[in-house]
Amino acid sequence: MTQIVHQERRLVPGQRIGVLGGGQLGSFFAIAAKQMGYEVAIWDTDPLAPGRLWADQFFVAPFGDPLTCQAFVKEARAATYEWDNIPASLISAIESKVGVYPGSLILHLLQNRISQKERLVQLGFPVTPFRGIKRMSDLVPACSDLGTPAILKTATSGYDGQGQWTLVNKWAITEIVKSFENCPDPETGFLLEKWVPYLKELSVLVVRDGAEGCYTYPVAENHHEQGILRISFVPAQVTASIAQRACTLSRDVVTALEGVGVFCVELFLLADGQLWINEIAPRPHNSGHYTMDVCTVSQFEQQVRVVCGLPVVEPTLFRPAAMVNILGDEIDLFKSPKQMHPFFAIPNLRVYHYRKQMTKRNRKMGHITLTGLNADDVRREGELVLGMLRHCSESHRDSSLC
Repeated sequence: MTQIVHQERRLVPGQRIGVLGGGQLGSFFAIAAKQMGYEVAIWDTDPLAPGRLWADQFFVAPFGDPLTCQAFVKEARAATYEWDNIPASLISAIESKVGVYPGSLILHLLQNRISQKERLVQLGFPVTPFRGIKRMSDLVPACSDLGTPAILKTATSGYDGQGQWTLVNKWAITEIVKSFENCPDPETGFLLEKWVPYLKELSVLVVRDGAEGCYTYPVAENHHEQGILRISFVPAQVTASIAQRACTLSRDVVTALEGVGVFCVELFLLADGQLWINEIAPRPHNSGHYTMDVCTVSQFEQQVRVVCGLPVVEPTLFRPAAMVNILGDEIDLFKSPKQMHPFFAIPNLRVYHYRKQMTKRNRKMGHITLTGLNADDVRREGELVLGMLRHCSESHRDSSLC
């Protein structure tokens, strides 16, 4: 599975880079690229995507529209994407003209959870016990095989807790079978995973340029609510040995997959110290936003470097950090000077507002980064800020000021 590497990949400032997707990840990529002197063309299906604010050229059309594809490759000297669910066929069409990093082959592999797990097993990497479910009639025997509780996920699409169900017993299995008796699509299906009694959820960013450069960022410790990342701490509260093994495992798996780009490897840490791979994202990651504030080079600058054929560099963490996601109507707190003030009064706190036009429940509308000299202090401040978001948001909904 070899990445197509185009000879014209070495771009210089003033040339234009393309990015598919204009959400927060596409926006941060565009900002990093423009800081380095490049122009950016963004293609999104939403005319109000926040990336439009940073783009030198903004395309609005369904992904796969042939005329837009022609115009996009005419403008962009190389390209990347911010979203796992961009059609791999579109990436393949684009990379026949210009380089796309990561490429269509690894995207096609990773965007299907069944094929991703099967490939990792073939390569000898540790993953959660699983079964691919092509028909609902396969679910009951698969649950008997793996045992319950188990997690049922759509094989493709689904993010932030969507497209996932916890099967705690045979009654839950029966209800799921009834709900999906005419599903899933036999071309995609579902992934059934054994529930793992893990100690921590970890993630490691890996950047690889396809030549000699392959580096990892410090291990992040992630805490989710309803399947949505809520808060991350860096460095993770794990031993030096576990951190080293997590980085080595993550670097090894991206290298084995011949990935070229920025990847996030999500891991489960088990009670006995084992590390199992959960999922791999072929793009920068929410848990890596801290890199913009406390690292020598951010995940987004590394993404620009890969796309432009520049050397990737080993990152250094200056100080500990916590990242708290701002979800749904919590973003409304930053419309009121009185409600904003307590947050901005905290030293070493930065707010990132994604400028999304539509607020939805549990949608990521922004994030807050906190930094400090002591990891324990940063962890406490992060939990404090998370509590403030919840309290002030509830007070705001009650029409009273916090």
